[in-house]
Amino acid sequence: MKLPLLAALVVALGQPAISVSAAEPSTNLLTAASVLASSQGSDWRKPDPENLLCLDFGKGRVVIELAPILAPRHVANVRALVREGYFNGLAIVRVQENYVVQWGDPDAENPDKARPIRTAQRHLPAELEFRLPNGIPFQALPDGDVYAPEVGFLNGFPVARDPKTDLCWPIHSYGMVGAGRDNALDSGGGTELYVVSGQAPRHLDRNVTLFGRVIQGMELLTVLPRGTAPMGFYAKAEERIAIRSIRLASDLPETGRPRLEILRTDTPAFRNWVEARRHRREEWFHRAAGKIDISNLPIPTR
Repeated sequence: MKLPLLAALVVALGQPAISVSAAEPSTNLLTAASVLASSQGSDWRKPDPENLLCLDFGKGRVVIELAPILAPRHVANVRALVREGYFNGLAIVRVQENYVVQWGDPDAENPDKARPIRTAQRHLPAELEFRLPNGIPFQALPDGDVYAPEVGFLNGFPVARDPKTDLCWPIHSYGMVGAGRDNALDSGGGTELYVVSGQAPRHLDRNVTLFGRVIQGMELLTVLPRGTAPMGFYAKAEERIAIRSIRLASDLPETGRPRLEILRTDTPAFRNWVEARRHRREEWFHRAAGKIDISNLPIPTR
């Protein structure tokens, strides 16, 4: 059975991070599927339509949840770009095997042909780190990390954290969406976007601004033809994949909005789900890993 996407957890600001393993062990042999099947309506949340991007192209619709908590200026700028119709008619220009899918203006480097920007900004300072905001809980995973002192979830998004400074930064997990840039840190802003479509490229953490994640339609992106030019760019204009539109769900009529729920991360159901993923008890498994990597915890969406 194919399970939906998943991620997220929690801890009060100013207190030590509480690992998932601190949850009381269940006497039942829980599986990931049984945890989701027994979840209650209160275990799920409906994303804010103002934070949902609907990317429509020939293969169907991809839904992206924006995360103002990670990069507020980039989220505001992407909203402005979307509302002025900047992306409509542009293209997916790059599909690199086991890495990223990228879209934007194919003529962005040509001043005479580049699509004009009316209300948004073309460039912004990178938003790479932030401090834990008041009242927003973070919860660390129990098994450590190669790239950071601590990793966990913040409002459903994968985040790394340095407990000594309370500095946090988003993680390049599968499905995360970022703003492409040139060499200069302030050369991005949201006109060129990418989604992680392969093994988590964690070496990009704190080098590129991440501001959202795909919550529906990832399978439409991962089956796109790979580009044959360097870095997976499409070598010919006719190979590019046209984007019909990118719109905010809040600007769509009610009947056209995605009807999605995401598993909350501040519930026992989520903690049980993480534990079930750490200790696989399905009949097929003969040896449980007893550990979990943050990039192996996609957030369940239904």
